[in-house]
Amino acid sequence: MPGDQNNSTERTAIQKLSMALKLPAFERGWAWLAGAGPGDPGLITLLGLHAIAAADVILYDALSNDDLLGFAQPHTELIFAGKRAGQRSCKQSDISQMLVFLAREKKRVLRLKGGDPLVFGRGAEEALILAEAGIPFRIVPGVTAGIGGLAYAGIPVTHRDSNQVVTFLTGHGADGKLPEHDWVSIARGSPTLVLYMARKHAGEIAARLITAGRKPSEPAAIVSSASHENQSVHVTTLEGLGAVAAESTAPAILVIGENVLLREKMDWLRAQTAFLQQV
Repeated sequence: MPGDQNNSTERTAIQKLSMALKLPAFERGWAWLAGAGPGDPGLITLLGLHAIAAADVILYDALSNDDLLGFAQPHTELIFAGKRAGQRSCKQSDISQMLVFLAREKKRVLRLKGGDPLVFGRGAEEALILAEAGIPFRIVPGVTAGIGGLAYAGIPVTHRDSNQVVTFLTGHGADGKLPEHDWVSIARGSPTLVLYMARKHAGEIAARLITAGRKPSEPAAIVSSASHENQSVHVTTLEGLGAVAAESTAPAILVIGENVLLREKMDWLRAQTAFLQQV
């Protein structure tokens, strides 16, 4: 089929590039934990793409772009191992044990995770299980949504004139509830806050930050489906964050701080779309 031929050509190109750059070989019996980036398939690293093209089996997440799987070999086994809040999904313990089992079968095992595997991605838990089982592994960093997703929204995480500190935190604990962070320290310690898995508790988060001293009128934004074709960005205030978050069910990154206002001039995706419409 034409599509198969195209994929074969692309895999060959990846293999040649991997050899030219002397990328590490993906050996049998190894497990690689790789980040696929926040959504746009172009944001995966070359080492991550090399791993996809060499793997015997890929356990992939719900947040990794399915288009990337087209670079896998025809014989590669593809196993969905995604987790979504509020939906029935794979148990983390089962995923970790599957990685061990498959590696002991002398397969090249790739765990493909959205964003970066070690940024709120439970990659550390999987790596520790592999280490305890004596399975050799490699970690391939990826572009995390809190940086790449915001860049696609035209919102920088740092700017010399507005913040020298940025704090990344999760709004979703192991029990599904809002974690008991030190909200006073967080509110006072960082001009820019980037929150993962926080949409469900956005209203409560805003209330706690306002109580801790943040201004209700402070700029905030919700970036849904970050860097995907259907990405949406809603700019609001800290006080209005909960109401806006309730209007969407898509995976989202929340950002709070003055840097949100820079989107007005830095929204390069909107500018690109306008330019292409004029051509």
